[in-house]
Amino acid sequence: MITRRDALKLTGLAVGAAVILPKLGLPALAQGVDAAALMQPGPLGDVWLGPKDAKVTIIEYASMTCSHCAAFHRTTWPALKERYIDTGKVRFTLREFPLDPLATAAFMLARCDGDAKYYPITDLLFDQQQAWAFQQKPVDALEQMLRQAGISKEKFEACLKDQKLYDGVNATKQRGLDTFKVDSTPTFFINGERYKGEMTIDGMEKVIKPILGA
Repeated sequence: MITRRDALKLTGLAVGAAVILPKLGLPALAQGVDAAALMQPGPLGDVWLGPKDAKVTIIEYASMTCSHCAAFHRTTWPALKERYIDTGKVRFTLREFPLDPLATAAFMLARCDGDAKYYPITDLLFDQQQAWAFQQKPVDALEQMLRQAGISKEKFEACLKDQKLYDGVNATKQRGLDTFKVDSTPTFFINGERYKGEMTIDGMEKVIKPILGA
C-alpha cells in the first residue's frame, strides 16, 4: 500500500494521478484495431526488440504495479524472447499504461537513462515487484532497488521531476485508452489483434505459429 507520506512525495515529484481501471480478466478473443495507427509511437518513442522485418509484431500495454504483468514477464517473457525475439521472428515493444502514480514513477525511471536501460530496468522491476510495489514505503524501496541500475538518489529525484517524461508516459496511456480501447493490463496487440489478460507461452504460440507458418 502507498502511505500518505509516499503519496505526498510522489505528487510532489510528479503531479497527477492515474485512473484506476477494472480488475484484470482472462485473455479475451482477439479484436482488431487500425494497425497503421497502432504502429505510430508516442511522444517518448517506442523501444523495440527484434528486427523491423519480423513477420510478427507484439505491442504490450502494461503497468509496472500490475501483478499479472509481472507474472507474464517472469514466466512467459523469457521463453518468448529466447524462441522468437532473439531469433528474429518477432518484434516486440512495451508501452506504458500505468494504473497508479507509483507505476507512472517506475516508468519514468525506466525512461530517464536512455533506451538502452529501458528493458533492464523494467525487467528488474517486474522480477522484483513484490520487493518495492507492495511495501510500506514503496518509493523508498524503489529508490533503493534502482541503485542496482546505477541510478543515484539525485538522479532518481531528477527523473521524477521531469515533466516531459511524466507527460509522455501519461500521453502513451491516454492514447491507448482513447484510441485503442485498452482498459486493463496486460493488453497485447499481435499484428494488430488485441488480446486482453496475462498470456502463457502456449497461448502466445497459438497466435504466433500460424502467422509464421509453423
